[in-house]
Amino acid sequence: MKKNLGVKNWIFPMPVLMIGTHNEDGTPDVMNAAWGGISLEDEITICIDTSHKTWANIAARKAFTVAFGTADTVKPCDYLGIVSGNKTPDKVAKSGLSVTKSEFVDAPVINELPLVLECKLVSMNEENCNVVGKIVNCAVEESAMTDGKPDAAKMKPICFDTCQHVYRLMGEVIDKAFSCGKELM
Repeated sequence: MKKNLGVKNWIFPMPVLMIGTHNEDGTPDVMNAAWGGISLEDEITICIDTSHKTWANIAARKAFTVAFGTADTVKPCDYLGIVSGNKTPDKVAKSGLSVTKSEFVDAPVINELPLVLECKLVSMNEENCNVVGKIVNCAVEESAMTDGKPDAAKMKPICFDTCQHVYRLMGEVIDKAFSCGKELM
C-alpha cells in the first residue's frame, strides 16, 4: 500500500546540471542545479533562484552552458553547488576544474565534464525562476562516445537523490528501449 505524503518534488533521476556563465569581469561562474530538463527538442528549462549569481549573469550575457556532473567530478561539482558566486567570485578556480570559452555562446565550457549543451537565452521568468535556453550546440568528448554517440557508461553521469540528499551513479543497462515492450503487443 502506498502512503500519501502530500506535495513533494521527488522525481528520479534528478540530473546534476552544472550551469556555466561569465561574471561581469569575464571570469567563469558555475553553479550546481538539479531542477531542469529538456522542454523542447532544442530547448532546456532550468529553475534558478533569482538570488543566484548565475541568474544575474544569464540576464546580462544572454547565454549559458549546461554540463552534467560525473562520478569523477562529484566533489568539485558539489563544491560549486554549496559555494555562492555572490560571495566567492573565483569559486571555479578554487574547485580545481578548468574552463574554455564556448565557441558558440558567451559562456564557459567545463573541460573535465564530457558533455555540454551551449545555450542562448530564450526567456527568464522571475515568478517561477525558470530560465529557458535554446540549445545551439552539443559537444561531447570523443573518449566518452561509442559509435559517434555519447555513452553514459563512459561518462559516468551522476544524479541527485533529493530524498536522501546523496549523489547516485546512473545505473546499468537493464533492457533495450523502444524494443523490450514489444513482447507485450
